[in-house]
Amino acid sequence: MSDDTVRDLVSSLFEKIGQGAAPAEIASLFSEDVDWFIAGDTENVPWIGRKAGRKGVAEFFRQIRELIAPERFEVSDVLVKGSRAVVLGTLASRARSTGKLMETEFAFDLTVKNGLIVRYRMFEDSFAVARAVVP
Repeated sequence: MSDDTVRDLVSSLFEKIGQGAAPAEIASLFSEDVDWFIAGDTENVPWIGRKAGRKGVAEFFRQIRELIAPERFEVSDVLVKGSRAVVLGTLASRARSTGKLMETEFAFDLTVKNGLIVRYRMFEDSFAVARAVVP
């Protein structure tokens, strides 16, 4: 798989998210058996943790739209080598339940195979996220 193909898929993912595409449409970019994980406090932050398949990916996007209000999302770099992409940037979101702002740098680590995302990791300040969600 070429670097350009991987870069195009990653760009498509973030375009769909930014345009407010339906969760199922976003999930269609992922393999049915995607290895998805975002580390953090799963007791207080329901959208993080492991997700299973496209259904789990769609659930993630439904949850974050329901539970947080995005304020800023900026990608600074997209690094691609072979089937792997690392996306770096910053974001700010407000927890709808508390009104608290969560600001964090992020790194997404994505692996692509046969034109679909097969591995997804998001690294962020999970402590700040949990503090914003807990009243």
